[in-house]
Amino acid sequence: MSASPDLDAIRRELAENPGGVLESTAAQNGLALQAVVELLPQEMWARVPGDLFVEVMEDLTGWGKVTVIAHTRDIILEVEGEVPPGKLGHGFYNLHGDSPIGGHLRAGNCKAIHFLRRPFMGKESVSIQFFNDEGGSMFKVFVGRDENRALKPEQVERFEQLKARLTQKAEAA
Repeated sequence: MSASPDLDAIRRELAENPGGVLESTAAQNGLALQAVVELLPQEMWARVPGDLFVEVMEDLTGWGKVTVIAHTRDIILEVEGEVPPGKLGHGFYNLHGDSPIGGHLRAGNCKAIHFLRRPFMGKESVSIQFFNDEGGSMFKVFVGRDENRALKPEQVERFEQLKARLTQKAEAA
């Protein structure tokens, strides 16, 4: 039987170096990615319930070009484009539109959504991350960058507004 991970040690490590690959930290310690995100300093993340999935996705349709990432142990798939409109049907949230981002997302499997703002590879990173009931990553949506690789300020503002609105809504529920 292996020892339980030292959560306080991981929390201290993430406080000192929050810019690492969180999936690696999760794998090395036998933790779900969501658990590692929640070990980051509290000012870097906010969690809302997964039942706000459709509301988040609908808001994202107005952001412009973003980067969607699906990161598993076998692949890190990145797609840039606008989040197209979607609708619930046949057990999925179905994305349809003229965008490289498309597909069928199991909205009902989303149990938590995290708004995450932290350093990564020497730059600030801003994302919305969707987690399933096991704390595993469904996918992530990252604020886009301009031609100088700077975060798009209008998207950062949309991120902050959505985070504030939904955390307030979640607290009121």
